[in-house]
Amino acid sequence: MDKLEFRHLADSTKADHEILQPYLEAENQFTADRVLEMFTSLRDKDCGPLPVDMFEHGLQAATLAQRDGADEETIVCALLHDMGHYVAPMNHGRFVAEMLRPFISDENYWVLQHHTIFQAYYYLHHLGKDRNARDAYKDHLFYDSAVRFVERWDQKAFDPTFEAEPIETFVPMVRRVFARPPNDAPADGPLSAAVA
Repeated sequence: MDKLEFRHLADSTKADHEILQPYLEAENQFTADRVLEMFTSLRDKDCGPLPVDMFEHGLQAATLAQRDGADEETIVCALLHDMGHYVAPMNHGRFVAEMLRPFISDENYWVLQHHTIFQAYYYLHHLGKDRNARDAYKDHLFYDSAVRFVERWDQKAFDPTFEAEPIETFVPMVRRVFARPPNDAPADGPLSAAVA
């Protein structure tokens, strides 16, 4: 593919964008593959003193969600929820939430954004802090969903003896979630003009 000739976006033309926009729209078909590649890259990555790496943690959380009867979208969220841990450890919940936002419900988006403070219930008291910090969200519509996410799946997914489903179980689910038409979530970037 020939490169467009503008050096500054302000100098781009209508003809440039008639070439560029279909390319950007077509890029979305590779999103699931790229996300799966990023997730599988976590396999055997140094996890310090944690009992399992983030790849295994995601498989375990997704397996627990699946066995608990969660819907496919929620299972995918459980699989990928800590994927950003290595590149955005201080805000990995928001990192993954934003990546998935165009393809998931408001409920799952909120749970992903806030799962870290909800999971902190299980350890903040060991650090001399308030384990009930999540109660600031007690009246939120999705509070119970976040509690369920961490209580039944996330905090239980650090067991090196747990027999999780293989990644192949979840690949079709990830592909179906990313194959959805983007929802009405606020979008940014060049593609947003085409999907907004």
